[in-house]
Amino acid sequence: MLKRLRVGLLWHSLRAGNLGVGALTLGNIAIIREVAASAGVDVEFVVLSMRESSTDPIAEGIEQYEIDTRRLFSPDGFRAKVDTLDCVIDIGAGDSFADIYGAKRFAFLYLTKKFAVDRGKPLILAPQTIGPFTRQPYRWLASRIMRRAECVVARDEQSLAAIEELAPSARSALAVDVAFKLPFDDQSSDCTGRKYRIGINASGLLCRQAESGENRFGLSFDYLALHRRLIDHFSSRDDCEVFLVTHANSAGDTGDDDGTRADRLSREFPAVTRVPDFAGPSQAKSFISSLDFLVAGRMHACIAAFSSETPVIPISYSRKFSGLFGLLEYPWLTPVTGWDEDEAFNYIVKSFEELAAMKEAEGAALQRVDEMLAAYRDTLSSLFQRLPGQAG
Repeated sequence: MLKRLRVGLLWHSLRAGNLGVGALTLGNIAIIREVAASAGVDVEFVVLSMRESSTDPIAEGIEQYEIDTRRLFSPDGFRAKVDTLDCVIDIGAGDSFADIYGAKRFAFLYLTKKFAVDRGKPLILAPQTIGPFTRQPYRWLASRIMRRAECVVARDEQSLAAIEELAPSARSALAVDVAFKLPFDDQSSDCTGRKYRIGINASGLLCRQAESGENRFGLSFDYLALHRRLIDHFSSRDDCEVFLVTHANSAGDTGDDDGTRADRLSREFPAVTRVPDFAGPSQAKSFISSLDFLVAGRMHACIAAFSSETPVIPISYSRKFSGLFGLLEYPWLTPVTGWDEDEAFNYIVKSFEELAAMKEAEGAALQRVDEMLAAYRDTLSSLFQRLPGQAG
């Protein structure tokens, strides 16, 4: 008889407009189910997330519990839900366990972790970006919770170094982003013998930063101006067709909405194709697999391309890009600082002539992904075998 475990998936999502969080969720579910099956365990998932506007879940038959301030602090809210679980696996929405998103977001990330371990639930921080934590009290609080976790798994070497600096006694491991295991329908063979299919993913967030001049992430070039140049360049070539691809949609915040920006750019450049918003991350990855080349500002649009062996140029806006793609030995990306607009544009155009080398590098890295996830799988397996659970 199989042992049954109720597993809380903290800071995952079934309804996020940002498909990157959905990709993490589905990828992690696939990994956890595979590990559980090998350990003779049946798992039941409860996704624990912020309140979300989207109503259509990306997976059926999984409970989702939405957290707000009242539920976080109410005795019959979040903590009562945690009491029904056997363990908590927290992915931090990929990169939110940091101090760069403000005090309120950090408070939610920290307190949900704290309440879980306070209730005696084993907490695993699944592969994610850890930090940066540049000031107090963030550094002290992050250190404290990492030391109390079952294991903290970094998805790049810079994050692993942050764990070792802040919480050297914490159990830590290095893996790769779980979204590499996101299921998809490979469409690469459906579009052969035609023009080059060029995808442009213009991040609504970064375009707004460029327009406002705020530049919170410190890019050394005008992000929106670069994308206009790229669209104009590739759409004017007789051997290319350009597709505007969205990967984060926010009905409540048009400034963070790739779709709103794609609509504007498609009116400005009527020769391009504005791809309809995707129903979920697997559908986005399936379409991206049909492209010959993608330029993307959303991290998980880049991962979708890379893991479907579509040559991609990530437009970095934080160290999570250099950390991940450095781990994969993939050098084709723009840096956050140090380049002006001309340098970034010329680099991307030149890289388009290196598609074969880019694809070869992706293929070589993908052969190592399972090996790179081994430490995370082992951590899950050890915990699942140790927990008593319920008779299935």
